[in-house]
Amino acid sequence: MTEADIHQALTELFRELFGDDDIVLTPQTTAADIEGWDSFNHLNLIVATETKFGIRLNSAEIEALHSVGDLAAIIKAKAGKRQ
Repeated sequence: MTEADIHQALTELFRELFGDDDIVLTPQTTAADIEGWDSFNHLNLIVATETKFGIRLNSAEIEALHSVGDLAAIIKAKAGKRQ
């Protein structure tokens, strides 16, 4: 899975989860940049990400997430281990 694939899949996931087709993600995007990205929706985002990518995030990984770039890096690392 390439970074472009991950970025596209995350963009689709965010647009669906937050009900906003205008969301444009960058590696620097944080919760402060997305309306409605609160602690509750952060949990929804984690579950949706795990489901979409077929991975599991542990609590340390979740706590280390500060941006979309952080999330994409974890997805790439975990998806690479499955191949």
